[in-house]
Amino acid sequence: MFEQPGFGKRLRQLRKRQGVSQVDLTGPGMSAAYLSRLESGDRRPTERAVLYLTQRLGVSVDAFEDRPEDSLIDIVAAVSAIPERELDAETGKLLADALKAAGDADSMARWHALTQLAQVHEVLGDFAEERTVLDQLGALSEELGRPALQFRARIRLARCARNLGDVKAARQAVREAIALSERHNLRISVTDLLRSELLLVSAEAELGDLAEAARLSEKVCASLPAVSGPLAAEAFWTAATVSTRQGNHVRAAEHLARALPAIDSRDDLMLWIRLRLAAASLSLQATPPQLDAAESYLASAQPALELIGTARHQQEMLFLQAKLAFHQGRLDQAQAFVTAGAEGRSLLLYRDQIRLDVLKGLLAIRAGDPDAFDGLKALAAQVQSANMPDLAAEVWRTVAEGAQ
Repeated sequence: MFEQPGFGKRLRQLRKRQGVSQVDLTGPGMSAAYLSRLESGDRRPTERAVLYLTQRLGVSVDAFEDRPEDSLIDIVAAVSAIPERELDAETGKLLADALKAAGDADSMARWHALTQLAQVHEVLGDFAEERTVLDQLGALSEELGRPALQFRARIRLARCARNLGDVKAARQAVREAIALSERHNLRISVTDLLRSELLLVSAEAELGDLAEAARLSEKVCASLPAVSGPLAAEAFWTAATVSTRQGNHVRAAEHLARALPAIDSRDDLMLWIRLRLAAASLSLQATPPQLDAAESYLASAQPALELIGTARHQQEMLFLQAKLAFHQGRLDQAQAFVTAGAEGRSLLLYRDQIRLDVLKGLLAIRAGDPDAFDGLKALAAQVQSANMPDLAAEVWRTVAEGAQ
């Protein structure tokens, strides 16, 4: 007889490796509730249950024996084949359990498992937990003493720190990564190097050094090996973002006009969706807001987003729909979008979380809430203390407009 919780962990691993859901395993003699309790370790498996599961999974009884290191390698291989949109909390638990059980496993297997676990947390929008994992990844990279791994760990940390709003840490991490690449003459692809520079552009812009961000952005655009493809799309998109923050909306539109056709939906549908959401966001930030363009971008992205979009993309869509409705004077609909996305606020990047809170404040002012204006002023002070002057100025402008 197998013992718990080991049996439940192994069952979950076998099921996930085969891409089988709990529903797929239920049937006569195996209820969903009983299967769930087996996987959680709350119930010991009977001989009949084990026989049933071996038949449904097509494995031998020995497959339920717990082999921590083998399990970690197997799980890393299985998770690598899962599309990003299908990564979920269960996948994260699977990786975390395997890492915990295989404490003395091969260091490279642990490195890949930590990388995958960080990606799961990023997809789920749990950036705080992602940073905890990335701290472990960074320590392991230092322990291995391999500059290429240190480079990749720092780049992931920089992206996570930016998402959390810790932009100084993001800039420091990406600068260290670029320095590692130059010092050790690493064999880093042109694509990865340019993407690291785009990450630095983002950090410089967030910290208010828009001139430096624009310089670096133009440098990357001029260094592109091609004017089409994912890298080109991301480079022109980043350049459009910087131009928007500089208030140069004509230049931003020029960059967007190069970014949008750079990638075909048949080649990378996820990036194609992200570009349309970004274009809608930049259109709403223009002065005055380009409402027709924003509405068109969102409408074009909606069908594809419903097909393959992640929860994070769905949250971005709700936020942008709320902003669009507000600018169009459809306040009730704007409030409905805000309410629909209330539970998913943490999925948004820090900048968009703040913008969502600003929108909530404006809606509250329009609804006659006497405390809403003071709430917006407190929010502006909070952003200013986070060393994000560009975003702070944006919030203060909103406060000033709200006072009129």
